[in-house]
Amino acid sequence: MTITQLKYVLAVAENKNFTRAAEKTFVTQPTLSMQIQKLEEELDIQIFDRSKKPIELTSVGQKIVSQARNIVNESERMQDVVDQEKGFIGGEFKIGMIPTVMPTLLPMFLKNFTNKYPKVQLKIEELATEEIISKLNEGHLDAAIAATPLMQDKIKERTLYYEPFVGYVPQGHRLADKTKISSEDLDLDDLLLLEDGHCFRDGVINLCKSKHSFHNDSFQLQSGSFETLIKLSNEGLGMTLLPYLHTLELPESQNQKLRYFTEPSPAREVSLIYSKSELKMQIINALYDVIAGVIRGAIRFQDVKIISPLK
Repeated sequence: MTITQLKYVLAVAENKNFTRAAEKTFVTQPTLSMQIQKLEEELDIQIFDRSKKPIELTSVGQKIVSQARNIVNESERMQDVVDQEKGFIGGEFKIGMIPTVMPTLLPMFLKNFTNKYPKVQLKIEELATEEIISKLNEGHLDAAIAATPLMQDKIKERTLYYEPFVGYVPQGHRLADKTKISSEDLDLDDLLLLEDGHCFRDGVINLCKSKHSFHNDSFQLQSGSFETLIKLSNEGLGMTLLPYLHTLELPESQNQKLRYFTEPSPAREVSLIYSKSELKMQIINALYDVIAGVIRGAIRFQDVKIISPLK
């Protein structure tokens, strides 16, 4: 049994196809198949049910894959131990970011970080919070940036910043004449929301503290992007809420429609999160310092009230 064989098993389990798994691991399909077959013969079991399309794990195969993932992860951590001991800041680092943070935050820090730490190869994925938690626990991510608190026993949270919510109120709306708004002014029936699955949406609903469901007779609409929500709001279909960083690059015509909250302003907590057993702490600390340094100049709000993304 070798680490390479276990990596091939994990690749097939993830891709459910021998050809795609071979491409992902940069070997020929016959080589990959032969190595997995040798492992199955050594263990005297069948890991994959090859008669199914797509390929499925057998019951014992599921247990093998779980153990193989632990072994491969631990083997890769050997280099992390050496790097940490030497203080080396480099190598591959896989990071996930939620969709409502990535478009605004990533351009703010990425160039600074890569210039300062050129030996780090960042691999960045846009992922929903549930996917981030799963990938962190399985060792597929080294760290992530997400709205917190998440209340996960195995995950460490380091707060990067508190980002206020900002109202976007179109002309003619019942709140258009207000200079500032409060959470009591909000009504889910005329509030355009992100689609289900976004933690920012959950935070907005928690802010409204509404027990009732939507009952707008004309339409029910949820979108995957703030840009779409702004366009619909401009058409007079309702107001929406935006994260503060998203408002920084809006044109002047849209800035006039922004309404800030009375203090304490509702805000979300955004954190750098990682497994409590993570060893690449030299890269995590470097990433934290760069992001925190950049964000201090962008968000000056002090008096905020944190709205949890959890339902």
